[in-house]
Amino acid sequence: MYSMDQRAEWDDIVQSFTDHDVYYFSGYVKAFQLHGDGEPLLFYYNGNGIRGINVVMKRDIEKDKNFSGKIPNSTYYDFATPYGYGGWLTEGSGNVKALMDEYTAWCARNGIICEFVRFHPLLKNHINMAGAYEIVPLGEVVHMDLAEPDMIWSNLTSKNRNVIRKAVKNGVTIKKNCSVEMLEVFRGLYNKTMDKDNAADYYYFNRDFYQSIAEDFSDHAQVFYAQIPDDTIIAAAIIIFANDKMYYHLSGSMKEYSSLAATNLLLYEAAVWGSKNGYRTFYLGGGVGSGEDSLFKFKRAFFRGELNRFHIGKRIYMQDQYDKLLAIRAGEIRQNDFFPKYRG
Repeated sequence: MYSMDQRAEWDDIVQSFTDHDVYYFSGYVKAFQLHGDGEPLLFYYNGNGIRGINVVMKRDIEKDKNFSGKIPNSTYYDFATPYGYGGWLTEGSGNVKALMDEYTAWCARNGIICEFVRFHPLLKNHINMAGAYEIVPLGEVVHMDLAEPDMIWSNLTSKNRNVIRKAVKNGVTIKKNCSVEMLEVFRGLYNKTMDKDNAADYYYFNRDFYQSIAEDFSDHAQVFYAQIPDDTIIAAAIIIFANDKMYYHLSGSMKEYSSLAATNLLLYEAAVWGSKNGYRTFYLGGGVGSGEDSLFKFKRAFFRGELNRFHIGKRIYMQDQYDKLLAIRAGEIRQNDFFPKYRG
């Protein structure tokens, strides 16, 4: 197990995996540690013909407002995949049972009640973990094929191509910059977008979060932004990338300029940039709550091909303690499909 005090070793291990991904790097999870999501940990297993890594956020359950003062602190925890995707990434021909036996025993010894996993839709790492977690399929997600710039354009719907042409005709231009100053501009745009969408408090990130991206993760992140001729920035998105794959991470735009379709042009230009710089996939994600809503339809307009499906995983390591936490919340739980249920 590796902590944030061992970031160099952490990242060396991640990069030793052929299919390593941006979500596993220490610089990515550091920003979410600053956001209050928990303590990041990297688990590394090597034996019995198989290697594996798993990145988790370790959360002290007593710090949850529903359990404060009701259970001992620094005693019981749960794990969750960092914002985005993760889960065990394995390579080798060995069976995952030995890996999971050791991991399960460690969790039980160290007060880990349960674990919630958002498996990676492109890596499809849920398949190898079918016997280890309760796996639940959710909605479809969209990615763009960046193999050739011409392919990017041909995979857009005709309506999407038309609005991109309109954006260009109206003088919208796309630039990129990952400075602290640019991220502060992005923060303003993003927060206004969250206000418009009545987003939960969780989705508002403070300056430390963005500063961490600029200082700890700038090799894997860029802010692409859209300007109009008077230099007003009307849309922006943080794009993250590593090992042939790009991701549409966070975005914001000015509602009063929505008719210019700046975000459509921004994503197209980001995809072309990615293709020219050796990236082969641009992941856009799905709809809110994995539904086929307007956000999903917007993203779907960027790729006509076959889609992947998003899967989550659930695992309880200490059933007795899990049940005791449920008993403490008896009659208070509002989201019965939430996991862990005691946080619902």
